[in-house]
Amino acid sequence: MASDKLHSLSTSLTSDVGSQLPPIFKIMRPSHCHTSSLQTPNDKEQALNVPEEELLSLARSLLLSWSDPLAVLLAEAHNLVHPDKSAILSKTKDLHLHSSSLGAGLEHLIQKMGPQSQGIISLPYDGDVGTDKNASLSNFYFLLTCFRRDSHKIDSFLKVLRCRAAKRPEMC
Repeated sequence: MASDKLHSLSTSLTSDVGSQLPPIFKIMRPSHCHTSSLQTPNDKEQALNVPEEELLSLARSLLLSWSDPLAVLLAEAHNLVHPDKSAILSKTKDLHLHSSSLGAGLEHLIQKMGPQSQGIISLPYDGDVGTDKNASLSNFYFLLTCFRRDSHKIDSFLKVLRCRAAKRPEMC
């Protein structure tokens, strides 16, 4: 599943970047993520109670809200001071490509489901990772942790939808 690959890649990339950061720079501040204002289910049980159209709309809103930040990550990956810079750049490119591919798949699914699932919540991103090499690595890592969190939500929402479509509640 494309969303599973996206989440797996974001987890791997976050781990790679974080391997060179002191623990103090790894403190996650989820409330500072640009997507934190979007009201989403907090766990699988809550997601199971959300209508399909709304879950699809939430997944789409989350994914679209990462369009600009992923472009920033891709641009900044070239400038990172990190021993695994080439691997990070490669994974960042893959992340960008998988995100675009998943977006195209979601658009196709939304067209099939009709207008109820076409709602979108715009979550603009207007940040950058900074110019200081230490701050830039830390901010790059923070942005990745936010993306990892959101890619997990997207993956979870789409798995719930797949489970419902299969009409096999024991899979959920």
